Amino acid sequence: MKIRQLLAGFMLISFAGIAVADLEPWKDYELSEGVTSVTTVKVDSNMVDKYLEGLSKTWAPAQELRKELGHIEGYWIHVSQLESSGDFNVVLGIDFKNSAALQPDKAKYDAFMKKWGEENQKKSDEIVMTYPEIREIVGEYMMRSVTFK
Repeated sequence: MKIRQLLAGFMLISFAGIAVADLEPWKDYELSEGVTSVTTVKVDSNMVDKYLEGLSKTWAPAQELRKELGHIEGYWIHVSQLESSGDFNVVLGIDFKNSAALQPDKAKYDAFMKKWGEENQKKSDEIVMTYPEIREIVGEYMMRSVTFK
C-alpha cells in the first residue's frame, strides 16, 4: 500500500513539474521571422547518388536562381549517412526571409521563368519524371528557429 502511495506521489510531483515548466512565446522564447521549408524524402537504397545527380541539374540550379533574384535567403540538402534506416534519408531545405516571401507573386514567377528559360524547364521536367521510381516525399514542414531568452 505504501509503495502505491509513494508512486502516486512521485507521479503527482512529475506532472506538477511539467505544469510549472510551461513557456510563453515572446516572454521565454522568440520565433524567428525567417521561415524554412523542409521536405523529407525517402530515397531507395543505393539510389541517393542518382537522386542527388537529378537535384544538381534541377532543384539546386532553380534554388540558386531564386537566391540570385532575392526570392529566397538560401537552400540546403542534407543526406543521411545511414541511408537505409528511418523514415527518410534526404532532407531539402529552403530558407525564406519571412512568411510574406511564401506568398504567390506573379512578378517573381515571371522574373524567374524569364531567367530560367524554356530549355531548363524542359530538361527539369524530363528529369523530375524519373523521381517517382526512386523516391517518395514523406513529409513537408514550415519551420522557424527558436531563440530562448
